[in-house]
Amino acid sequence: MTAEPVLVIGAGVQGLTTAVVLAEAGWRVRVRTAERPRDTTSAVAGAMWGPAMLKPADRVLYWVTRSHAEFTALARDESTGVHLATGRMAARFDLGDAVPPEARLIPDLRPCRPDELPAGFASGYRGTVPLVDMPRYLDHLVARFQDAGGDLRLGPVNSFADAVGEASTVVNCTGIGARELVADPAVHPVRGQHVVVRNPGVDEYFIELTDSGEFAAYMPHGDRVVLGGVAVEDDWTRTPNPHVSAGIRSRCAAIEPRLGEAEVLAELVGLRPGRDSVRVGVEHFEGARIIHNYGHGGCGVALSWGCAYEAADLVAGLDPTRTSDE
Repeated sequence: MTAEPVLVIGAGVQGLTTAVVLAEAGWRVRVRTAERPRDTTSAVAGAMWGPAMLKPADRVLYWVTRSHAEFTALARDESTGVHLATGRMAARFDLGDAVPPEARLIPDLRPCRPDELPAGFASGYRGTVPLVDMPRYLDHLVARFQDAGGDLRLGPVNSFADAVGEASTVVNCTGIGARELVADPAVHPVRGQHVVVRNPGVDEYFIELTDSGEFAAYMPHGDRVVLGGVAVEDDWTRTPNPHVSAGIRSRCAAIEPRLGEAEVLAELVGLRPGRDSVRVGVEHFEGARIIHNYGHGGCGVALSWGCAYEAADLVAGLDPTRTSDE
């Protein structure tokens, strides 16, 4: 192990993944978190790997590609909470023939036949992608981190002055918390709400491709299915709204009727960390280095491994040309 410690702030998917990469590379790593991993926004996610229409586009392509390789490997071990599932990504308008570059990573991607599209949908694609059962997956990351010698501590970090008192290298993976910790007004909440139901026999995912704040999405994870979704900009409300839940169930049941009668297990809310551009870069603070890794919006899982490896490279000083403005 290296003598120099690294402090990672945050225990959502970004913080834990980055901590795992660093610890397994031989760094002495401590994670400080205001919330237990299962209480973070990451635990509420659906979640699936998929194309991420974010900036900076060249780095996002690398991050999502690297993450696809990691999740595909993790799916070989069912205890990780990751599995490969076939399903549909569909829109109520013509998607055309062009697909994002990272969609080429989906080995069996093909256009949906007309009879495979739900009523009201005009086009779509079928393909097999990694789905991630987030509570189980976060447990997997915690165990992997601790097995590598990592130290996980519950307790908030209120300022970078406090953080650099513990380590001269700090990795900031605070998600929506970066708005206050970094004083970054570009970070804003994108409220999501999910309804979790007992699985009535669904084994395929569905996600509606749309710019609307309300859409249909469901992702099966063994004996439960996570139904979505909503994306409400600048809404800090963390209490589930029963009217929103009813809308989610109605939209999903219109596509898969069995979900309309399924037993409700939970209603969950998470605040995605929206930002115009994902921030992975270095800032110098009082003689210490802050490695930022936040602003992933609703694509935190899909980008997690790629961003973690890049953050780890920055910790090691392997890319000193990157700046805090990126």
